[in-house]
Amino acid sequence: MGTESPYVVRTEALTRTFRQGDLIVEAVKPLDMRIGHGEMVAIQGASGSGKSTLLHLLALLDSPSAGHYYLDGTDTAGMDDDTRSAARNTLVGMVFQSFYLIPYATALDNVMLPGLYGDTGSKALRERAESLLERVGLSDRMHFKPSSLSGGQQQRVALARALLNDPPLLLADEPTGQLDTTTGKDILDLFASINAAGKTVVIVTHDPQTAARAARRIEFADGHVVDDTAL
Repeated sequence: MGTESPYVVRTEALTRTFRQGDLIVEAVKPLDMRIGHGEMVAIQGASGSGKSTLLHLLALLDSPSAGHYYLDGTDTAGMDDDTRSAARNTLVGMVFQSFYLIPYATALDNVMLPGLYGDTGSKALRERAESLLERVGLSDRMHFKPSSLSGGQQQRVALARALLNDPPLLLADEPTGQLDTTTGKDILDLFASINAAGKTVVIVTHDPQTAARAARRIEFADGHVVDDTAL
């Protein structure tokens, strides 16, 4: 879909503004950012720092007010809704704090969901979903619905779902926010193993301990980067 690029994420003066009454607020100030293939990066910041707005831009859930965002070499500027949706489905895997699983569908059906919008045959799609559930340690829970799974198990299903289309970018929004400490560590171990296999992983968090698991930390405050440190 894009051109070969050394960066999965490249932004040029990426900006997002909102109107509040008569005021224009810059939630993300003109931002130049580079994240290469195979990196594990934490974007850390307090509530109101702009990190959630940045996440929505990177996930193609929102459009910038100005600037450019190149996702795995694809310039996303000017995409219409259909093209943006297709790019989001194939180029981004998203793991949310609240899981967002379909309650009446099994773990297997939830994982298969992103593939229903592509061209993968049902047999191959099912086999890949089963393989991913095995990879995250849920081979014995494939046919359970979310209500029968623990929070950690639901997050594993969400992670498997995010990986179904083998996107170049895996984004996670506070992935341990609803989990206890031990379960949260297990989930972060999974992210680390996925990154070790070559996947680019970006975790957005307010938690310093979660951020410390990444090899690089980008500190976000007042809509811009205040620190970018290799750990």
